[in-house]
Amino acid sequence: MIDKQAKELRLQYCNYGQEHVFKFWEILPSEKQVQLFQQAKNLDLDYLSKIIRNAISETPPPGKRFGSIIPAKFVRFPNSETDWQKWREAIAIGEQKIRDGKVAAFTTAGGEGTRLGCIAPKGILSATPLKKKSLFQVFAEKIKSAERNYETSIHWIIMTSERTHNETIEFFGKNNSFGVENIHFVKQGQMPAITCEGKIIMESTSRIAMHPDGHGGSLKALGKSGLLTMLENMGIEILSYFQIDNPLVRCIDPYFIGMHVKNQSQMSSRMVKKLYPDEKVGVFCESKGKIYVIEYSDLPKEQAMLKDQDGNLMFCAGNTAIHLLDVQFIKQFNGKDISSEIPYHIAQKTISTINELGDPINPQVSNGLKLEMFLFDILPFAERTIILESERASNFSPIKHLEGMDSLKTCMQDQLRLFASWLLAAAVDIPTDSNGLPPFDIEISPMFADNKHDFLKKWEKLDPKPTIAAGQYIE
Repeated sequence: MIDKQAKELRLQYCNYGQEHVFKFWEILPSEKQVQLFQQAKNLDLDYLSKIIRNAISETPPPGKRFGSIIPAKFVRFPNSETDWQKWREAIAIGEQKIRDGKVAAFTTAGGEGTRLGCIAPKGILSATPLKKKSLFQVFAEKIKSAERNYETSIHWIIMTSERTHNETIEFFGKNNSFGVENIHFVKQGQMPAITCEGKIIMESTSRIAMHPDGHGGSLKALGKSGLLTMLENMGIEILSYFQIDNPLVRCIDPYFIGMHVKNQSQMSSRMVKKLYPDEKVGVFCESKGKIYVIEYSDLPKEQAMLKDQDGNLMFCAGNTAIHLLDVQFIKQFNGKDISSEIPYHIAQKTISTINELGDPINPQVSNGLKLEMFLFDILPFAERTIILESERASNFSPIKHLEGMDSLKTCMQDQLRLFASWLLAAAVDIPTDSNGLPPFDIEISPMFADNKHDFLKKWEKLDPKPTIAAGQYIE
């Protein structure tokens, strides 16, 4: 039976100019033939062919296809009593949505920590200054804290990848899911790597080189897994989306949720002001009345450098990858081919492959393209959207690199500065340097507080209050 099916499949690949996928078919052992057949059968060649044509065509890349762009409008962080009144009103609305069980958390966690010297799911990485908690534990405690504070149950969806799925589930099993009861794992989709000429790259004689399809693939994964239907049936209206690498994010933020609801937004976003023109974050822009995120590498330099009369960057709204999405908004993309409207982003990569004889080779320079869909590219489809400014110090410190900016070291320092700032606000005498960094490691558990307002309320009630010194852990 497989011989006949394989013959038909090989003919299909030949018709699409990808016959090389089966080049070594005749000499493969039967079990390797089955492996290749199953993998090749699962690819939608028509869909893939369309994506490849778009990717290697001469059409402008994302960020240069908009024509005229202007900086996106955003709601600034409160700096007046009127602003704070709106803030308090939004918090009340958001808190009610949380209490009513209308909000779920959604984390994209398919990446490995290879750039951090760790070949394991990034969520397993030790990320806090004193207790060395994993990123997964940090978020679990924030979700548990919100459940306790609002006397509700919060569902947590974690999107893994082919490479990280089993290890992630095993990690949660060993740690009893850190006490979170409603966790759902969904596996991210995959795309084949291609050459610059659009040919599928073979990892071995019997295996296509595959890679995750980007966080934009979460839309398809939620629908395909049945989780979208589950959320709808449970009456959950809003997904709080964040990525695994930012331990400062407030997973369940009543202000953000309240502003989202109050403005009837379908997709809302958090931004921070860029530190400098070349900072490697996407920028919220507006074109023809629609909101887009333009990647830092695609924003023309002359626009990235533009400043207003006060010397501030005009294109300053940096994307933090923190969003709120209405379940009904996501539902409109379920089962729909949106590849012609939402672009695949191209990344040149070094990809392990084989030579003409089928021998493995590990290129030292880029030899192929990986295609990824990004979640923020659905923003223009939202009829109503709102962008809120965040304080960088309390919301955004991603762990992306081994050294330098956005590294594990800078993130731990940012956490220490944040903890110290809360203690100073509570009139605690804690030494800090000119940058607000204490000379020793301390840590405040999300189970005590994950924001300054809650910390101050709980600290006030402590009796006796702990003496803050090196190694102090507050839970």
